[in-house]
Amino acid sequence: MSRPFDRRRFLRQGALTAVALAAGPSLITACSADGSTASPKTGAASGTPRTGGTLRAAFVGGGASETLDFFNGPTPMDLVRARAWHATLGNLDPAAEDGVRYGVLEGIDVSEDLSTYTLRLRRDVRFTDGSTLTSADVLHSLATLAAGSTLPVYRMASLNFDLARAKADGDLKVILPTVRPIADGRLILCQGNFLVVKDGTKQFATGMPTCGPFTLTEFTAGQGAAFTRNDDYYGAALGQGPRLAGLELRSIADSDARAGALTSGEVDFVHDLSPVTARTLSAHEKFDLVSSKSPYLVGLSFRMNMNVKPFDDERVREAFKLAADREAMVRTVFYGNATVGNDLPSMGFPDYVQGLAQRAHDPDKARSLLRAAGAEGMEIVLTTGPETPGMVEVATLYVEDLKKIGVKASLKELPAGQLFADFAAYTQLPLAASYQVPVPALSTYQIGTAGGAPSAFGWKRPDVDALVSKSRAQSDPAEAKRIGSEAQKEQWEDGNTVLPVFKPYVNAQAKGVTGIQDDLFEQFPGFSRAALT
Repeated sequence: MSRPFDRRRFLRQGALTAVALAAGPSLITACSADGSTASPKTGAASGTPRTGGTLRAAFVGGGASETLDFFNGPTPMDLVRARAWHATLGNLDPAAEDGVRYGVLEGIDVSEDLSTYTLRLRRDVRFTDGSTLTSADVLHSLATLAAGSTLPVYRMASLNFDLARAKADGDLKVILPTVRPIADGRLILCQGNFLVVKDGTKQFATGMPTCGPFTLTEFTAGQGAAFTRNDDYYGAALGQGPRLAGLELRSIADSDARAGALTSGEVDFVHDLSPVTARTLSAHEKFDLVSSKSPYLVGLSFRMNMNVKPFDDERVREAFKLAADREAMVRTVFYGNATVGNDLPSMGFPDYVQGLAQRAHDPDKARSLLRAAGAEGMEIVLTTGPETPGMVEVATLYVEDLKKIGVKASLKELPAGQLFADFAAYTQLPLAASYQVPVPALSTYQIGTAGGAPSAFGWKRPDVDALVSKSRAQSDPAEAKRIGSEAQKEQWEDGNTVLPVFKPYVNAQAKGVTGIQDDLFEQFPGFSRAALT
């Protein structure tokens, strides 16, 4: 790293520049946090990406809960760090053949009866200790580490593939039997979060062998991490970088402080800005704002725990859905730069249900349903946290909406990084805020809902589980879509999720930063193709 982390100095600079943000772009130009004049950066359009340089990026951190063990890391920062450090099996790419862009895999073959997937590894992918990536490394990463993870996102592997019977076929092939016939297994394995580590890995530490784009050299939980380029990265031979000589990732919970770090020149890229901060920063010519597009939008939601009365009553769940003034949330919190949700995740993906009526804002009907259920005047605490910008603000408005239908609602806000830190305790909350990262609809259902998983908050519908499984077993896309839509309609009618808003990830970067978007996985950017001009 170019200099050691000084979090107190760093946050002080962010706070000072946040004042400049409020005052407008002219003040930002006039002074930086140390009082010097900020010099303009070269625009990306006028420069050619060069090899070298250190890019500094800031993300919402998770404090002391951050960990190098990304298979059990509860914060987005853990996955961002891991994607810079380790190689991926692949990423979702709707424009590519098979709907995925492969990483350390050359491809995935599927048997005609959909019972077996064969992963074909690239030749000569090397770890930084000089060893070659083999099927044993992929098997360890999937069948041991991902299978043993407590996080719902990694349950996808064991829910779909019989990992106990997975085996190597030589050094460059892995055979994965399916639990049941599935046609969309490539979309599961190549979601960007299935990363590869060396066979036998139990402990994660700086300096451990990697075959990813960068090598981790420093890490302090809640503060940041530093990397140097892996010159033996397999992607370099394919013209896929990395160009950067180094990378710094910094944990900054507050959106204004992240923007302040950008405007003061402390960082070059900031992730997931609040609507207010983004609106102010957009007026400044020194920086580019980049918003993710559909389907790469974040669903902000509230989960009703059906194991807790009165949410076991579908009339109460319907009332809570009708209470949400979705248009007001989009207009007030996001200044219109968001999309009204319809209580189902994954809007914009090909398997998202079409033709479903938009649920109305109907407080009168909501009050009537509560009276009929004997729940009028019920008390409830909505637990939330600033895990992504807009999350607390939308929850605040929703509490006011609930009050308007006669619910004695209150808000409990946890510190950043703490809402999901104790996931078992989180799943016991009666009413909890959440957010859904962009993943196809049926995969999202299986990750957190199928089979009465703890993250389903009491939703137990084996018939809907069966519909999802039946849809995913169809080789005919039209038939898969028809059956999958049936499952989503049942979830919409009877489910325990209020999802009123889809918001984009709004990132900002200094002029002259390029290539971050080319790493796909837009909710958690990677830097293997990033460059400075």
